[in-house]
Amino acid sequence: MQISPSILSADFARLADEAAAVPNADWLHVDVMDNHFVPNLTLGLPIVEALLKATSTPIDCHLMIEDPDRWAPAYAEAGAGSVTIHAEAAKAPVRTLRQIRSLGARAGFALNPATDVAPYEDLLGEIDMLLLMTVEPGFGGQRFLDVVLPKIRRARALVNRHGGEVWIQVDGGVAADTIERCAEAGADVFVAGSAVYGAADPRGAVDRLRELAEGVPRPGGAV
Repeated sequence: MQISPSILSADFARLADEAAAVPNADWLHVDVMDNHFVPNLTLGLPIVEALLKATSTPIDCHLMIEDPDRWAPAYAEAGAGSVTIHAEAAKAPVRTLRQIRSLGARAGFALNPATDVAPYEDLLGEIDMLLLMTVEPGFGGQRFLDVVLPKIRRARALVNRHGGEVWIQVDGGVAADTIERCAEAGADVFVAGSAVYGAADPRGAVDRLRELAEGVPRPGGAV
């Protein structure tokens, strides 16, 4: 079980300090938004490059942008440990996912809440992580959408059937009262923003979330 605190909920004026506040995190999740694919504008490659110099925690870049085929390789080349593109935005996903991998990063593929996972089954061999949005993308602090839980179960069944090493990440509304449902459905990487950075003790919040996720039974023999 891996916890990836989202800096979308952190203090942007103190990103280095905010990264240092969660040394027990597996990843730092960075939401890149362009105000076109989603109705919000956050940060881009220069900030990611600066953050990479300020922390030893691997950076998990989630590109909520138009034309990720053009921009995604640069994030991998900069040193991000994982780069995720959206199914709804990518026009040449196989080529882009292979480029990300060739540059040394893990390749992630994201689906919005209403996007079915089944049509992308054949892409499982091209990805290292499947990100299932559990809110509509664009803003932090939203309420978790329980309607996505069956999709997490379907995704876990597909991954188990293929026998690959694809992680299933959930992003949106993940907190102490929702993480167990996600883990039970089959997720193993959890993006948590306000649940971590809104806590008085962010490091303790990461430990608590991990403890909750690890305490539930896993579906279909998943580990």
